[in-house]
Amino acid sequence: MLWNFPVLLKDNIETADMPTTAGSLALVDNAPGRDAPLVTRLREAGAIILGKTNLSEWANIRSNNSISGWSGVGGQTRNPYDPARTPCGSSSGSAVAVAIGLAPAAIGTETDGSITCPASVNGVVGFKPTVGLVSRTHIVPIAHSQDTAGPIAATVEDAAVVLTAIAGSDPLDPATIEADARKVDYRAALDANSLQGARLGVMRFLVSNYSTETQAEFERALTNLRAAGAEIVEITEAPENFRQIGGWELTVLLTELKHDLNLYLASTDPQQVRTRTLAEVIAFNAAEPRETVLFGQELFDRAEATGGLDDPAYVEARERSFRAAGPDGIDRMMATHGVVALTAPTTSRAWTNDREDDDNAQGSASRLAAVAGYPHLTVPMGFDRGMPVGLSFIGGKWDDARILSLGHAYEQATHERRPPPAPAQPSSSTGG
Repeated sequence: MLWNFPVLLKDNIETADMPTTAGSLALVDNAPGRDAPLVTRLREAGAIILGKTNLSEWANIRSNNSISGWSGVGGQTRNPYDPARTPCGSSSGSAVAVAIGLAPAAIGTETDGSITCPASVNGVVGFKPTVGLVSRTHIVPIAHSQDTAGPIAATVEDAAVVLTAIAGSDPLDPATIEADARKVDYRAALDANSLQGARLGVMRFLVSNYSTETQAEFERALTNLRAAGAEIVEITEAPENFRQIGGWELTVLLTELKHDLNLYLASTDPQQVRTRTLAEVIAFNAAEPRETVLFGQELFDRAEATGGLDDPAYVEARERSFRAAGPDGIDRMMATHGVVALTAPTTSRAWTNDREDDDNAQGSASRLAAVAGYPHLTVPMGFDRGMPVGLSFIGGKWDDARILSLGHAYEQATHERRPPPAPAQPSSSTGG
């Protein structure tokens, strides 16, 4: 139960008592008066919904040049460890709110990295569940193949409590047909000794992409994992077709974006939302300078040009991307090496918001789990130039309880999280 447990929601998740904007001025009046099923579950469990959090507008799918944590409605979310650096996204506000103690947990959404990256760079826990464990109904979509909501929290235990509340089948979301049969009490399943004897596969083919400092923190994390009883297994070769997954994934996301967003917009109140299709959102943005002052909408344009879910190019891209990431990727690595989970750094330190700075994003562990729809947990691992970085645990489909338990065991063995510094207070002196 979550009796009187405060929870914040990313502003692409509908509630009956607040607008849901996805950060876009086109949806600023979108208040259809309905709770998303996951919100209903939170309320029934006793949670208190405190409000909505800012996000990267349209969950970061409008443009390749989008700025994480910025939206036309909410402005720029700042990283509390260094306001000059990114909060990552798209669940930026959810992660920052937990990091600074506004609530013990918040709900984010992820299509690829949008829970795990902001959780990592803001020094908190983030869990992307198996796609189909949590309903997506009444959540502004990107792509039904990969979208899922999930908890961002101060601890793995809090994330597990929230997941227990929101998991379950929804007749309006066919992907969740197995959820009731698969869900468990995730808090009860946590075991601080679960690393003892656990074989973990290190995805070495990813590690060289991270910053030098994050690589050093990861080696320290591996030492801590061994000390907690884990057996570390090196996986040096990437899955077959690993480098092609990104291109296939983009075809899937853009095709599904047009289809799924058009369905969502059609379900809103036409008196509140005048943009009834993606094409009309594109036209709105083109006519609204506040939307395009910082970046454009070329991904929206590309999505509008896609051919639909029957397009052979889309069908092939989805089949190939899923197979490469899931059966031939995570599943094969785990089976071949006899491991119960995979691990790598989640990402490196938060990059700066200055586009001219060469301190850019370095490394990510999110793609395989995102495309396959498998669970991915990030837990605070340490610091890279004073900025938090996370350790990822990734498993197979429906391995959610095991992944949470492994992360909990690491968290309890290391206690790496350090909250951000308190903001400087203005001087009370008046001078003379």
